[in-house]
Amino acid sequence: MVISTRKDMEGKIESMRVLDNNPQKPVVRMANLCVVAGHTVNGVAELHSNILKQELFADYVSIWPNKFQNKTNGITPRRWLRFCNPELSEIVTKWLKTDQWTSNLDLLTGLRKFADDEKLHAEWAAAKLASKKRLAKHVLDVTGVTIDPNSLFDIQIKRIHEYKRQLLNILGAVYRYKKLKEMSAEERKKVTPRTVMVGGKAFATYTNAKRIVKLVNDVGAVVNNDADVNQYLKVVFIPNYNVSVAEVLIPGSELSQHISTAGMEASGTSNMKFSLNGCVIIGTLDGANVEIREEVGQDNFFLFGAKADQIAGLRKEREDGLSSQTHALKKPNSLSGVVLSAPTTTLLSWIPLKGTLDLGVVTTSLLAMTSQATLTHRPGLMKPTRDKKKWIKMSILNTAGSGKFSSDRTIDQYAKEIWGISACPVP
Repeated sequence: MVISTRKDMEGKIESMRVLDNNPQKPVVRMANLCVVAGHTVNGVAELHSNILKQELFADYVSIWPNKFQNKTNGITPRRWLRFCNPELSEIVTKWLKTDQWTSNLDLLTGLRKFADDEKLHAEWAAAKLASKKRLAKHVLDVTGVTIDPNSLFDIQIKRIHEYKRQLLNILGAVYRYKKLKEMSAEERKKVTPRTVMVGGKAFATYTNAKRIVKLVNDVGAVVNNDADVNQYLKVVFIPNYNVSVAEVLIPGSELSQHISTAGMEASGTSNMKFSLNGCVIIGTLDGANVEIREEVGQDNFFLFGAKADQIAGLRKEREDGLSSQTHALKKPNSLSGVVLSAPTTTLLSWIPLKGTLDLGVVTTSLLAMTSQATLTHRPGLMKPTRDKKKWIKMSILNTAGSGKFSSDRTIDQYAKEIWGISACPVP
C-alpha cells in the first residue's frame, strides 16, 4: 500500500511517533521504537498477528506492509510426546509404521485413516489409562487426595491470571457441586464422574491470583470431603507447577481448559501440548486455539465463549447495565455456602473475589461467560456417562491434527522467511 498524499501521511504521524509530543513529560513509545528499528515484526499466532496489523500498528502497515508477518508458536514433539508419553508414542509409531514423526510431525495425519479402528481404540484407551494412573499417583503423593483414574480428567494448568480465567473454571466446579447436591442418589449415578485439576504459578505481588489459588483449595476442601458427591466430583490444586509436573499432567489429561478472554492470549503453547497428547480442548477463539480448531476439526474441539470482535460490545453492555443474563451463582450465599465451610478458609483471603460477583462488577475473568447457558453447555457438565468410543476418536484426531504445531516448523519459518538462512545439518 502506498501513501498517496502528504495530508494522508500527516494524519498518521501522531500514532507513529517514537517520542511522545509532550514537552512536560516526554515518553518513549517502546513498541513504536521496536517497529521502526526492527527488521521484521511478527505475532506468534494468526489471530494476534492480525490484531497487530489491523489495529495496533495499522498506520505502520500502510507504509511497510511486508515488514509484518505471523509465526505461530510450536512445541517440540520429542519432549512433549515421545519423552513424556512413551505408551502413546509407541502406539503412534506402531500404526504409522515409522518413528520419523518425531522430526516430521506432519506424518501424524496418517492416524486419521485409523480413527474408527476398534483395535487402535483399545490400545489408545489403555495408553491413556496408564498415563492417568501415573497422574493419580502424583496427585496422591503431593496432595494426599485420592482421585479415580476412571473419572474424566479435566485440567487447567497455566500462569494464574484473571484473563486466563481460572476463577471462571472454579466457579464452574462450584456450580457442578451445587447441582450434584440437588440430585438424588439415583440421579448422581447417571453423571460422568469428573476430576477438576488446576495448577500454575501466581506472581509474587499479584494478590488476586493468590486469592484464586486459595479459592480453588477451599472449594476442593469442601467437595473432596463431601461423601454425597466425592465419587462424582473432585477438585485439586496441583502445587509447585513446573515442566516436570506438566510432563505428568498433560499425558493424563482428557479435557483441558483454555478459556482466556478472546483477544487477550498472545498464543499459548500448553494447548498444543495437550492436543498432541490426545486431549480434547475446551477453548475460546483466542490465540492458537483458533488454529488448533482448524487443524483438528471443529467436531473435535469444544468451542466456548465469545469471539474477539464481540468482547468490546459485551463489555459495554455490562457497564451500561443492559445485560439481562443471570446465573445461579449470583444467588445470595451460593458461593459462600460452599467455600465458607472449608476447614481452613479465612474470609478475608477471597472475599474481594466474591465482592466482584455480588456487586455485579464484571472483571476480565468473568466477562461474557457467567450466563446460565454458557456454564450448563460446557461439555458433559451434567450429562450421563459419555460416549467413550466418540471420546477416543476425538482424542486420536487431536493427535492426528497436531502436525502444524511443531517447533521445527516455527524455527524453519523464522530461518527462511525472516533471517534468510539455510539449515546446517548435524552429522
